[in-house]
Amino acid sequence: MMALFIPLLLAFTGAWGIYKQVDLFHALTTGAREGLKTAADILPSLVVLLTAVTMLRASGALEAMAGVCAPVFSLLGIPAETAPLVFLRPFTGSGALAVGSELMERFGPDSYPGRCAAVMLGSTETTFYVTTIYFSACGIKKSRYAIPAALCADLAGFAASALAVRLFFPVG
Repeated sequence: MMALFIPLLLAFTGAWGIYKQVDLFHALTTGAREGLKTAADILPSLVVLLTAVTMLRASGALEAMAGVCAPVFSLLGIPAETAPLVFLRPFTGSGALAVGSELMERFGPDSYPGRCAAVMLGSTETTFYVTTIYFSACGIKKSRYAIPAALCADLAGFAASALAVRLFFPVG
C-alpha cells in the first residue's frame, strides 16, 4: 500500500488541479522556475558555509576546541567524546552525521557516547545552514536575535539529549 502512496498523491493533485481548472503545466513550470531562482540565490552562501566547515575540520581546530570545552561539557552532562558533534551540528548535518558515525564505530552504537550522538543528531538543528538558506531566500540581511536564540536552543538540545540517554539507558 505504501508503494502506491506517491503515485496516488500525484494523481489526486492532478485531478484536483483539473477540477479547479488550473493550468497544471504552467503551474509546474512556474514552480520550477522559482525554485531555480531560490537555488541560485542561496548557492553562494551555501558554498561559503560548507567550505568553512571543511577547513575547520581539516585544520584540527575542531579537536582543539573540543579539548578546551570538555570541562564545560562535563558540567552540562554532555560526554566529552561528542564535542566535535556539538561544534559541527549547528553548521552542517552531513559533517555531524559523519562525526556521529565515527563515534558509533569507535565506541559502539549501544555505548553512552554512541547513544548520545544518535539522540543529539535527532534533537538539534543545523542552525547556520537553516538560517543561511531561509534568510537568503527571504532577503533578510540582519538576523538580530535569531542565531543566538537558536544556538541556545541547540545547547539545550545537546544537554537534554545527554540527560535523556542517562535517564532512559542507565549505565549498569
